[in-house]
Amino acid sequence: MGIDLMQEWSENAKTQKEENKAFLKTLLPLPKLKILPTLLKAHTEVFEAIDCLKCANCCRTSPAIVIKSDINRLAKHFNQSPKQFIRQHVLTDINGDMVLNGVPCSFLNDDNTCAVYEIRPDACRRYPHTDEADFGSRPALNLANTIVCPAAYHIVNLLKSQLSSNDI
Repeated sequence: MGIDLMQEWSENAKTQKEENKAFLKTLLPLPKLKILPTLLKAHTEVFEAIDCLKCANCCRTSPAIVIKSDINRLAKHFNQSPKQFIRQHVLTDINGDMVLNGVPCSFLNDDNTCAVYEIRPDACRRYPHTDEADFGSRPALNLANTIVCPAAYHIVNLLKSQLSSNDI
């Protein structure tokens, strides 16, 4: 991965959207564990080459989904009741999901670190979901992540090159 991964992502993520969409749909019928070894290898390789702190595009562009346990944990950290935390930091999006309000994230520091990193929401902890067994069952989410996250884009490209048509 000697090329400038960030530049390649920014130049190609949108132009390869339809190609990536078609590829990701081919993973749907596969058993969850069939692609997992290749996926985990690609995930590890890409995250050894990409430093999230140099990007933070996810935090700059996508409000994080929060669940009740996230809200309770964050509210406790800020010495607030869950209701107070929700009033101050959460809204319901068009899909009915509770999300942190504000983009960029209000917890994103100027140096791209997270002010609540140790207790960050589960969605943030798991993002971009490229090391999860059910990766293949979420083509729409994975496609959206390739547009937001350079790591997700490069992981999908590695999968395209490493999974032969016999595997799919």
